[in-house]
Amino acid sequence: MSLTARSPAQLRSMFGSNLRRLSSDYASISALARDLGINRTQFNRYLSGESFPRPDVLARICEFFSVDARVLLEPVDQISPRTGPISSEYLRDFMGPTVHPVSEEELPSGFYQFARRSFVRNDQYVRGLVLIKRDGDNTFLRGFEPKIAMAMQGIPADARAREYRGFIMHIEDGFAATVARRNGMTASFNYLSRVTSFQNNFWVGYVARTVRESSSGTRMTRLVYEYIGDSVGRVLSCARNAGFCQLDELMPFHQRLLQPNDPFR
Repeated sequence: MSLTARSPAQLRSMFGSNLRRLSSDYASISALARDLGINRTQFNRYLSGESFPRPDVLARICEFFSVDARVLLEPVDQISPRTGPISSEYLRDFMGPTVHPVSEEELPSGFYQFARRSFVRNDQYVRGLVLIKRDGDNTFLRGFEPKIAMAMQGIPADARAREYRGFIMHIEDGFAATVARRNGMTASFNYLSRVTSFQNNFWVGYVARTVRESSSGTRMTRLVYEYIGDSVGRVLSCARNAGFCQLDELMPFHQRLLQPNDPFR
């Protein structure tokens, strides 16, 4: 059926289907509606295909999910992503994410808890939680900065400002990820390789920040990832414990992999 022949009801249904697909990555529809600044009841009407958003609300939704207004007309999985430098023809055979796809066996989809030394409090460590997910041959990462860390840097601590995302590439002996917050002017580079362990669920490497050199600040430190899957209980426990902590509050194996007494090289 041509686009011009679609009825308003069909267009509302398409938009609702796409919005449900885009919202599926979020655990709480209520929290998502708050982040978008949309009344929950009205958001449910969009999801069910009962209503269209106003133009300004549609623009807000498109910006939030990084899609364009074709979300009203075409299945979201068929909408071509915005072309960026990594997916450009110039770099496709050098850095394109589909050149060396990251397999589920090498790096499973699901939740990971991580630990590293803090960049803003050198005497403390940071525990956090990230989600690794697939979209075709692409592997993505998503997480949230601790509220207190944002406040210390004078950055808003709402969920939208704290969220970071990144893409993961396969390299010779591990994985590389480039990660940034929404509209951020800085980013971080992560390197990880698998560590031999009983459950084969640990990765170790380092994280580097794209900031100027400073006599008092740290720009690079060791990083540990532990795969915890999709267990709701364990994910919630890790989420509650996320943030700053002392070295002795980390799991013993995390402490061992971070080698706190050995200089990073």
